[in-house]
Amino acid sequence: MIRVVIADDHQILREGLKQLLLAAGDIAVVGEAGDGFEVLERVRTLDVDVLLLDMSMPGKSGVELIRQVKAEKQKLRILVLSMHEEHQYAVRAIRAGASGYLTKESAAAKLVAAIRKVGSGGAFISAEVAERLAQEAMPHATSGPPHAALSDREYQVFRMLVKGQSVTEIASELHLSGKTVSTHKARLMEKLGVDNNAELVHYAVRHRLDDDLNAG
Repeated sequence: MIRVVIADDHQILREGLKQLLLAAGDIAVVGEAGDGFEVLERVRTLDVDVLLLDMSMPGKSGVELIRQVKAEKQKLRILVLSMHEEHQYAVRAIRAGASGYLTKESAAAKLVAAIRKVGSGGAFISAEVAERLAQEAMPHATSGPPHAALSDREYQVFRMLVKGQSVTEIASELHLSGKTVSTHKARLMEKLGVDNNAELVHYAVRHRLDDDLNAG
């Protein structure tokens, strides 16, 4: 039996995922979490094989949360569930310690297989992500697009700016000071070679990083 904790801030989605997993017969949902702090409490107190983790939750989340969970529970397998199709997110999640990456759009069809694969010690990633990871491992790999050079936090701030969030809103959501967010913004804009928010959006569209804009 594969023991799973489901971490997502939407209860309705957690219920749907739970029903999918329970129907499999060999998967048990032993806990749920609605934010990053609950995730840490669950993995610390429960006997868990796989953490099914939403990339975007209140409090500590994303790559930062993956790293902390793996630091505390090295053998715990993490399957990331994300609304983002963009491969850069998947590559960053895998580099941080996740064993798999699944988009919410494909979860209904692939979730059980992904849990089984990750739970048995394997990896569940797309061919495109595997190729990117392999390219990065090559000693003479090309540097890739400018956004590949952003730190994980800079990339997170970049995506939030593209969604139209202000520095103040980002600071509040990430529990950072406005000054810190402004510093991240300045650095990422310099790395991307843009001068304002409009150019940031154009950059995102040009590199097909604009799934959030199209989502609603």
